[in-house]
Amino acid sequence: MCNRYSLIAGQEAIRDLTDAMDDLTGNLPLMPAIHPDTAAPIVRNNGGRRELALARWGMPSPSFVLVGKKTDAGVTNLRNLSSSHWKRWLGVEHRCVVPFTSFSEYRTTAEGKKVPVWFALDESRPLSFFAGVWVSQWRSVRKVKEGEVSADLFGFLTTDANKEVSKVHPKAMPVILTKRDEIVDGLTLSFDQVTKLQRPLPDGTLKIVAEGDIKDGGQS
Repeated sequence: MCNRYSLIAGQEAIRDLTDAMDDLTGNLPLMPAIHPDTAAPIVRNNGGRRELALARWGMPSPSFVLVGKKTDAGVTNLRNLSSSHWKRWLGVEHRCVVPFTSFSEYRTTAEGKKVPVWFALDESRPLSFFAGVWVSQWRSVRKVKEGEVSADLFGFLTTDANKEVSKVHPKAMPVILTKRDEIVDGLTLSFDQVTKLQRPLPDGTLKIVAEGDIKDGGQS
């Protein structure tokens, strides 16, 4: 599953493509390596407005996952939307899209080493979005040293891998939205229609743009 992605597009491009009315991110830097539990930008529905904001990557884990644990690092990738745990956050009020320019999956070498492989729409790393969900001010212990915190959290949907991704990670890939009408769907589809989003990109859509580095700043 995807546990690292890159965003090297500016916030003006994000606002323009999503028609975000408000920007709460301040001076948003380029982010060549976004890791789980990192604060990263999302575009979300909030109080009838569309806003660009920061949230921590990793939705609350199901209770059975937390048995015997002192922390909840969160779930980054959501697949089983029929689960009652996820259903409560599939409504429009919890919908978001997550801007990215490339994402990575691990390839395991013959020696057993895990090597990041970065995918994008092409070498220029055009701005795209993951279809996601978010929750406001969830109280949990993300890290022992941090203690209990209240934070906005997000995760994104996954689906079957297409041809390019399956050669590296055959089980799944993120749900990716590349066109304005798809982005609108990601933010406005009803609860009953949200599974419409869970489809892989057509074969031939993605390219491997980097390999072997823990971040992707656009140099290939």
